[in-house]
Amino acid sequence: MLVLLVVLDWGYTTVYLHSSNRGKVEKVFNSKARNYDVVILGSSRANNHFVPELFEKKGLKTFNYGMSGAHLFEASLLLKLMAERNYKIKTVILEADLGLCNEKESEAIAAKFLPYIHHSEIIKNHFSKLENFNELYYIPFYRYIDFDALIGFREMYNTATNKPTNILDNLGYHPLGHKRGNMKNDIRALKPIRNKYYEEIKQICKQNNYNLIAVMTPMCFNVKGLDYFEKANKIYPEIHNLENVVQGDQYFSSCGHLNDAGARMFTAVVIEKFLTKQQKSR
Repeated sequence: MLVLLVVLDWGYTTVYLHSSNRGKVEKVFNSKARNYDVVILGSSRANNHFVPELFEKKGLKTFNYGMSGAHLFEASLLLKLMAERNYKIKTVILEADLGLCNEKESEAIAAKFLPYIHHSEIIKNHFSKLENFNELYYIPFYRYIDFDALIGFREMYNTATNKPTNILDNLGYHPLGHKRGNMKNDIRALKPIRNKYYEEIKQICKQNNYNLIAVMTPMCFNVKGLDYFEKANKIYPEIHNLENVVQGDQYFSSCGHLNDAGARMFTAVVIEKFLTKQQKSR
């Protein structure tokens, strides 16, 4: 039985080690040095809010590595892997708002790193404080069973057969439509903290001479608890509070996510506010 688990572990892992076209984690892990003017990191509030096409029109090579459901745990790890691969990045734009309130991993996104845990000291060390680390690291094939829906047989098969996804389309940006979801939200229970993984991101940027621009992105007017953003700024004054730069329900797909029109409006504000000088200096 143990031999079978070892063989299965090797087989699944080999498939993931030879893929770079289905998701953002494997795109980075299985890459060599890349050059970017702008890299975008964060959750869906990065993935749905920053339009790389508009940066590119200004001559800024850009990719949106925001991942829906991601926490700062995963954003930090992805940036560590980029640095290890000697990415040359002029500016990192980090969506740092609601993610500041926890230091937990997002299981759905963290699982995407697990196929590589025996091939990366960075990933191993990043996961080493988790309660189930020993099982994930030392028991062959355990991680593929435990996270079957995310990295199990179906995903392995789709990866092996190069089944396409839309995750890397639009330079990583995922536009949302005008069909509205929940236009009321309550974030009063969220409490921003001095966040370990945000601190890591700042340190990585400093060590690698990446210019870090941390921002808080828009939410609709109906949200209860919008003082969250002011509380976050008291802990981290350097994070730019852009929560209210896009207003009007017509620009939102849900209370926490801009639609494509709103994202384009927001991206234009970000470029004008932070990157006009960089674009002129090219």
